[in-house]
Amino acid sequence: MSIVQGTTGPWEMVIGLEVHAQVTSEAKLFSGASAAFGGAPNAHVSLVDAAFPGMLPVINGTCVEQAVRTGLGLKAQINLTSVFDRKNYFYADLPSGYQISQYLQPIVGKGEILLDLADGSTRTVGITRLHLEQDAGKSMHDQSPTETYVDLNRSGVALMEIVSEPDMRSGEEAAAYLKKLRAILRYLGTCDGNMEEGSMRADVNLSMRRVGDPKLGTRCEIKNVNSIRFVMQAIEYEAQRQVEILESGGTVHQETRLWDTGKGVTRSMRSKEEAHDYRYFPDPDLLPLKLDPAMVEKIKATLPELPDEKRARFIRDFGLKAYDASVLVAERASADFYEKVAKGRDGKLAANWVTGELFGALNRLGKGIESSPVSAEALGSLIDLIADATISNRIAKDVFEAMIETGKPASAIVEEKGLRQVTDTGAIEAAIDQILAANADKVAEYRSGKDKLFGFFVGQVMKATGGKANPAMLNDLLGKKLKG
Repeated sequence: MSIVQGTTGPWEMVIGLEVHAQVTSEAKLFSGASAAFGGAPNAHVSLVDAAFPGMLPVINGTCVEQAVRTGLGLKAQINLTSVFDRKNYFYADLPSGYQISQYLQPIVGKGEILLDLADGSTRTVGITRLHLEQDAGKSMHDQSPTETYVDLNRSGVALMEIVSEPDMRSGEEAAAYLKKLRAILRYLGTCDGNMEEGSMRADVNLSMRRVGDPKLGTRCEIKNVNSIRFVMQAIEYEAQRQVEILESGGTVHQETRLWDTGKGVTRSMRSKEEAHDYRYFPDPDLLPLKLDPAMVEKIKATLPELPDEKRARFIRDFGLKAYDASVLVAERASADFYEKVAKGRDGKLAANWVTGELFGALNRLGKGIESSPVSAEALGSLIDLIADATISNRIAKDVFEAMIETGKPASAIVEEKGLRQVTDTGAIEAAIDQILAANADKVAEYRSGKDKLFGFFVGQVMKATGGKANPAMLNDLLGKKLKG
């Protein structure tokens, strides 16, 4: 729980999120027009999307299946009967004057998401509902100094609106919720989760109350926040804004606000509408949607192993810590890569190399794991060379850098550069004798009680052997020599 310390005492955040996730499908929800991102303005628009008179919506079966698949991934109730409604409001980029959405009878009911928090703990956030609806177009205010242009490419694109319970209590929990939800959607293949392109957007509902007070405060909604970092920033700002109003004796008004990324503030957009303001009623052009239970079961049978289950298996089968397992399963591609590396090897060592050296190199290069210059098989081969004592862990890091730069396999680099670990006790003893003879004064200091000098001798021997002495052998032989 994140407490906001006001001048009159502590306050608690109450946060719920409404996430709009664009359905992965070739066509829009009620027309055959392309749902692809981009394209010239108004290039992906059918007569239905433009709301020409007499045009009737026809539901896209793939979008329905994707919504059911998502509901099952959220461990939610699938409603075999759902209804599409008209949500009436006027806006320039909504040609029909209403949005086809779902209200009282959504396709998916209550579910839950398990959050993985930074301290290693978990907590459950409830899902209220998931409903299907069509997206609106886009008003473009920067094309002309006097006119607003409208691009209807997004008009009619299928969205899943996923509504949480007000169970979150901090910006960190909201971020963990969005990360887990995005991971689930990507594992399922129902939304690409790309917030930069707008295919996943979050509306943040936030209110403040005194710590220990069960009564909810008045909430404000921050619309269309398009990054997890901005969600956290908006929550921190809005919480402080509301506390200052309440402590000065003012009243927080229920309203819709926007997050101004440039100024780092929320700005009032309009008073918050209630459901009756939209005059919902069942769309007369669409019959109630009835699902065949056999279809739901068929979809359920095709669900992949999801992040929570994969995380538990990684902890159980590979002996990973909860944090490392959470990092690895956050993206399906990372989890698949790791599993190939870890198969038949030390799971902890494989995790250290994937989350440490590999992720560090990919971050430096600005690449995703799908385009890693070192394959899972190649990284596994490098780990094999450590396991069979061909090279030390320290030398392996140099080999890995050469693999990144050249694309060559680890074994070839080791042979080319003569990096095989020295395991000949005679050669290691000779190097130790040489270093001890050259540092007789420090040997005397060590023997008089300065134990920390042991590291100095290890470093000198390693330097003399080009870092190739077997560390375990070196430590053992050096210890015996220094005892005299």
